[in-house]
Amino acid sequence: MDLQHWLGRATEAIQEWADGYGPYRPHPSLHVDDDRFAAAFQEFTGRLGDNYPFFHPHYAGQMLKPPHPAAVVGYLTAMLINPNNHALDGGPATARMEREVVARLATMFGYDTHLGHLTTSGTIANLEALFIARELHPGQGIAYSADAHYTHGRMCRVLGMKGYPVPTDDRGRMSLDALEDILRGGEVGTVVLTAGTTGLGAVDPVDQALALRERHGVRLHVDAAYGGFFTLLAGAEGPEGIPAGPWRAIAECDSVVIDPHKHGLQPYGCGAVLFRDPGVGRFYLHDSPYTYFTSSELHLGEISLECSRAGASAAALWLTFQLLPPTPAGLGQVLAAGRRAALRWSDLITSSNFLELYQRPELDIVSYFPLVEPTTLSAIDTASADVLRAGMDSDDPVFLSTLKADRTAFSARHPKVTADADADGDGARILRSVLMKPESEDHVEHLHARVEELVRAR
Repeated sequence: MDLQHWLGRATEAIQEWADGYGPYRPHPSLHVDDDRFAAAFQEFTGRLGDNYPFFHPHYAGQMLKPPHPAAVVGYLTAMLINPNNHALDGGPATARMEREVVARLATMFGYDTHLGHLTTSGTIANLEALFIARELHPGQGIAYSADAHYTHGRMCRVLGMKGYPVPTDDRGRMSLDALEDILRGGEVGTVVLTAGTTGLGAVDPVDQALALRERHGVRLHVDAAYGGFFTLLAGAEGPEGIPAGPWRAIAECDSVVIDPHKHGLQPYGCGAVLFRDPGVGRFYLHDSPYTYFTSSELHLGEISLECSRAGASAAALWLTFQLLPPTPAGLGQVLAAGRRAALRWSDLITSSNFLELYQRPELDIVSYFPLVEPTTLSAIDTASADVLRAGMDSDDPVFLSTLKADRTAFSARHPKVTADADADGDGARILRSVLMKPESEDHVEHLHARVEELVRAR
């Protein structure tokens, strides 16, 4: 699609709408002449150049990429109106769009009933889920994987709840045996299961955890902020297919969080939280003396902790879903390309004389480290840092990221690596690449060759 054309149409469409309300004169205090703006804009765009090329397939570092052009057009068009989805008073059209996209997400996860809304981030979405957990199980704590996102420990502190980190297995997934040992104490009311950790992309055994809920009476919340859209590949044929069990089981869990600003092709910030039981809305009940007056219909602010929220986020996601729906044949094809890229690169690493796979990817995150002598954690840590920096500073750059793997985790996967006393802290940095851009599929061989060159050049 021609982005410039549709951005032009956006301004025309909004101007046509605005003209229907009659002319008015903008206040002179807001006037900025073109010469002043040109000077400021030149400095502004120059400063934006101090960014990494998140759009390019040779950027294979963090979970960053530009939004889809449809999302850009949808966001900027709605932003010209600047609706606020807190209440129907502030964004009637985009509030309806938000309900529609949230319903599509609920369908994607298999929820027959739901209560949910968009948020500004996965962090806030998880905060809301843990808030409901606290209200339903007052005085009880939250159990989450030791490899879960750090937000869970932080939000437990914010909410005054005790957090219980649960050890992981040699694939970075929550150990259900260790979890059950904690649950026997009767002090945990909610278990957070992660569908796609942000470090390794590991998927906790959600399906197997269902039995623990029945035995111990706990709620199950799924943090699928990163991996949620991979449910579209659950049980699919071909190399990109992933085991269906954990993803199908989300439909039986009490709540789930997903971030459309990751694999949903959206700009920051766009998260979402969904509850299977609409009755939890009672914990959000509040009144506002100056809003909620245009309709007796439920306002989104009445079921969220956040107040003002950009209606443009809902508009962008709605327009994107019209073109790339959250179905296996729609958005699923975008994720499939990244998944195939990750598997291809892991195969290349497995046969490499210069790199070793840390663990095989479950989703689209590849973890690996340089083969060095001596084979110690400290040497691997130094080599990984060297490759990261050299890749960014090269005339033919590649952009990677690193992940700190602790001694225990490293030894479980690679017992031949010596955990020497000189290792930084309690482990070593390894290299990590997130292949969430579908274009990565066409650049894996180049990325692999360049990283091997960087290792050889040390």
